[in-house]
Amino acid sequence: MSKVLIIEDEQTIVDLITFNLKRDGFEIDAAYDGVSGLEKALSGWADLILLDVMLPGMNGFDLLKKLRQESDVPVIMVTAREEERDKVLGLETGADDYMTKPFSVKELTARIRANTRRKSGEIRPGGSRMTFGPYTVDTGLQEVRRNDAPVELTQREYDLVCYFLTSAGRVVSREELMEKVWGYEYYGDLRAVDVAMRRLREKLEDDPANPQFFITKRGAGYYLQK
Repeated sequence: MSKVLIIEDEQTIVDLITFNLKRDGFEIDAAYDGVSGLEKALSGWADLILLDVMLPGMNGFDLLKKLRQESDVPVIMVTAREEERDKVLGLETGADDYMTKPFSVKELTARIRANTRRKSGEIRPGGSRMTFGPYTVDTGLQEVRRNDAPVELTQREYDLVCYFLTSAGRVVSREELMEKVWGYEYYGDLRAVDVAMRRLREKLEDDPANPQFFITKRGAGYYLQK
């Protein structure tokens, strides 16, 4: 059972999300301000965090910035703000996804499931090992290692690596990545793909500005150069 922490100051929204997610089998906890939200987020209890931007005590952007110093737990920002700069700021600060109110509970549930497929420490039978450069990807242990040392990746980053390995040498469009890796149909905001790729390069490339493995094909997408 996946555990979801809701950090949101509007009780009615918390109640709505809680009712629907519990019905779908999720375990729920909630915080109603940024300070207590950060404390609960850092406890390590949650498999995913739904984070509002406008919070008393500490806004969502500042909370996420502090959280990312210690944790790679998946975060979906949920807010009434629709400005493009806010979406970009959330993604660049470390959010894995972004939804604006009002939202479809069905869509929210789909995005939560897409972000919580990989459980820490879960071993999948029949896993395989794939390599590129100094990296080994163990799909049984669901981890990426560099010269035998584990690399800390988020759910999204791990899924991106696996998808590129199975598509090695082929240019993959942003739309395809959104559908296959994010786990739901393309909704129009491809900036999430670009930000995720930048963060992946920062973790796996020696020189992120001049990547050796994850290459951009201008106007077409990305490909893995093994």
